[in-house]
Amino acid sequence: MSTPGTLRQLLLERRVIVCCGAGGVGKTTTAAALGVAGARLGRRVLVLTIDPARRLAQALGIRENGPAPAPLAADLLAAVGVTPPGELHAWMLNPRVVFENLVARLSPNPEVARRVVSTALFGHLTRLVAGMQEYTAAEALFELSQSGKYDLIILDTPPSRNALDFLEAPGRLSRFLDERILMLFLPERPRFILLRKAAQRVSDVLGRVFGDAFFREMQDFLQVAKGLFAPMRQHADDVRRLLASQEATFLLITTSEAAALNEARFFRAKLQTLKLPFSGFVLNRSWAVSAQAAATWEVPLDAPAALKSALEKLDNLATTERAWAQRDRAFLQELQAELAPGALAAAAPYLVESLDEVKGLGQLAVALVGGA
Repeated sequence: MSTPGTLRQLLLERRVIVCCGAGGVGKTTTAAALGVAGARLGRRVLVLTIDPARRLAQALGIRENGPAPAPLAADLLAAVGVTPPGELHAWMLNPRVVFENLVARLSPNPEVARRVVSTALFGHLTRLVAGMQEYTAAEALFELSQSGKYDLIILDTPPSRNALDFLEAPGRLSRFLDERILMLFLPERPRFILLRKAAQRVSDVLGRVFGDAFFREMQDFLQVAKGLFAPMRQHADDVRRLLASQEATFLLITTSEAAALNEARFFRAKLQTLKLPFSGFVLNRSWAVSAQAAATWEVPLDAPAALKSALEKLDNLATTERAWAQRDRAFLQELQAELAPGALAAAAPYLVESLDEVKGLGQLAVALVGGA
């Protein structure tokens, strides 16, 4: 039987780690702490989030919805023990910026890119195409992983049921961008009679539903952008291959609450269905590693009444902590028993430091991966 891997191994060996989990389990802070840990190990790390939470920006001192990934300030890196060659960058994904960059990169010339971006419909693509926001996240992940700027990208996804949209968005967009379908919306007349009649029918229906002006605008946009569809489909396939490769892996962040555990198990089953690599669970806010030294003591018979009362209360608290620790260690064993050989079930402790500050993220990084 294979020995379970470690988070340190994943940070050293993988190029992409995708963190998923239910809302409220501390997924964003765990992703950020793993980013700090990777940078402490000497890797050039990017933490990329498509989660609307603002905690990552606050903790890492980065601009919300900036135009590109931003490096952490030198004083923040020093505060968490990151030294060269380690680097840490972060970006709260801006879908419009990602899609504009994609159009600019795939267009045959700057004029075509300008015309596509300047169409009124471009600004409303997320309404036109289901999953466009998730697709731009996948596209950003692929583009940045191929840029050569980063050794490791850690992706923080939305709560897990929404993260499924991120996983499936490349395939949905690829199907949408099939010219055999889109030609029905374009102003050119198809060669075949049946297609010509179908195109006319589509034009009549959409014109009545949305108005002739909107339908003409959509046709103008597709006419300008149609040359980009084949490369975009190729990129969607490339994203899927990257996520399914041994260079990438998925971590499920959970807590000991029943709802969070059920969500994590649901997501693991979905990853298996999609044949995507899964490295294991991180049990966050866990007493499994936080209460190993809960104190015990004997109260002296001649102790003052006030001291006896205080010690009894502390003893009750310690007993409670030991019960929580026993519960969470049982959860870890249960999770490990469910995993395939080589997968891990790790615990992230409760910390005194605020995880909205980079110092707290540094302490969580050490707790997860080790180090001084």
